[in-house]
Amino acid sequence: MSFDIWVYYFLAVLVLTASPGPSSLLCMTKAVQSGFRLSVFTALGSLTAITSILTLSFTGLGVIIASSEVVFNIIKWTGAAYLIYLGWKSLRSNQLSYQLDEQEQKGSKQNSGTYLQHYLSGFIVGASNPKAILFFTALFPQFIDPTAALFPQFVVFATTFAVMELSWLLMYAYLGAKSSNWLFAKGRAKMFNRVTGGVFIGAGALLSTTTRA
Repeated sequence: MSFDIWVYYFLAVLVLTASPGPSSLLCMTKAVQSGFRLSVFTALGSLTAITSILTLSFTGLGVIIASSEVVFNIIKWTGAAYLIYLGWKSLRSNQLSYQLDEQEQKGSKQNSGTYLQHYLSGFIVGASNPKAILFFTALFPQFIDPTAALFPQFVVFATTFAVMELSWLLMYAYLGAKSSNWLFAKGRAKMFNRVTGGVFIGAGALLSTTTRA
């Protein structure tokens, strides 16, 4: 793989990972509600899912998934339903304020189940986005050199993407954790839940309109 090809790939991945989406919004929300430490596990869950999609696309299975109407719709509607569910939970929340210090202290004493829940939440949102399948299925053929060994190319592609994706997810989580200082005022938690709930439901509705075309 030439350096020029890698630069073009890097720029494409930069645009993809920097753009806010359901996973970045989820990481930011988790950071506000539960602290930065737990939001890291949400980011890792999303990264695992997206990297798995990347691997499937590289091996050619992504083409099969993208071309299957049934599989595509299952992934699409699962993602849309989960995002709408998250939005519904936020809208239904009666929480008026956040106490991050107590939450982080509590989180440090809890077992791995809490961390696993955050990880799975990120994984579900990341895995149930059919746009990622379509993107990677269309992206890789533009950069793969069929005359060269495929595995080294995959390692470079996957490593570049994983570093960029995790960096941006943690950046969004960090911004969420920092903004929580403003949200500590009584009544602002309710406003935040209403806003994020509406955004999650909107993202779910938008995701449901995704087509294979």
